[in-house]
This record gives sequence, C-alpha cells and structure tokens, in this order.
Amino acid sequence: MPPVRRDQLEHAIRAVTDILGEDAVIVIGSQSVLGSYEVDQLPPVATLSVEVDVLPLDDPTEEKADRIDGAIGEGSSFQELHGFYVQGVGQRTASLPDGWRDRLVPVASDATRGRTGLCLEIHDLCISKLVADRDKDRAFCAAVIEHGLASVTVLRARLDATDVARDVRRRIEQRLDQAARIS
Repeated sequence: MPPVRRDQLEHAIRAVTDILGEDAVIVIGSQSVLGSYEVDQLPPVATLSVEVDVLPLDDPTEEKADRIDGAIGEGSSFQELHGFYVQGVGQRTASLPDGWRDRLVPVASDATRGRTGLCLEIHDLCISKLVADRDKDRAFCAAVIEHGLASVTVLRARLDATDVARDVRRRIEQRLDQAARIS
C-alpha cells in the first residue's frame, strides 16, 4: 500500500473530529511527521505506515480511542475504501519529553473543516520511537537523522527531558552516539 499523504492525514483529522464531535485531536504516531513535512521531503522508510495514530485530547478511560478504532480502525470499511486507517490510542501509548505539548505542530485547513490535528514535532516523535525500540521505529529515526530532518543534539536534549528507566536511557544514548558518527 502507498504511504499516507498529507491530504489523507487531513481526511483522518476530519473523520476523527467528526466521530468525537471535537475540534482537535493529537496525531501521535509516524504520520505526525506530515504535520511538518510533505511525503516527497521524507525518506521512504519514514512513510511506510498506513495507520494514523490519534490521541483524543481528553480520554482518561480510553472510551474515545475505542470509538475511533470501531469506526475507522484497522480492518474497517474506512480502510478498505481509503487505503489507510486510524487507530485511537491512550495517554500511555508514547513516552514523550517534558514540554512536548508546547511543540505540537497544528494541521488545520479547509480539508479538515477548520478542525485541528496537533502533530508531534519530529524530535519528540523520534524520542517516543527510540523508547518503543521496534525495528520500524529505529529505522524511522535513523532515516530522519540521516536526511537532516532531526538533530542528534536536539534528540539528546529531549532525551534528558524524558522520564525513562536508566537502561532505556543508556540504550537510546548508544543509538544516538551511533547516529552522530554516521551523520
């Protein structure tokens, strides 16, 4: 399947805010990078996902996330029709640096009907991916660093502002050391 494009991100924002009856949501996964960059500006590995992860602004019981999954999630008719799906996620889905909400990148347009998708800034996104430490997350971060879209220096500062276990911190520091030698 082709990667999610900016117009599809806007469609996802519109669909989720319609489902929830709200004016804004947070786009928290890989596709949040489309808040800052167009697909053609990104390395191919950074655009592989066909899901848009969305965190409702106020969802302590994750009931709203479940509503999103049920309506336009994986395996839905929405996915069949549009070629991508939206996954509702909870507050504990990602480990993010202090201040991440202050750096969210708004996406609002006629295509979102004026509603807003608040996308993670690329360094905050990379930190969450480095903490998750899945193959696809490591590949994403390595590619955006190599392409000059994320700075190892900024990532080190964001890691310092992230509450993670000591062993996780050491693992990420080693990955950033490797990335600094390569880039």
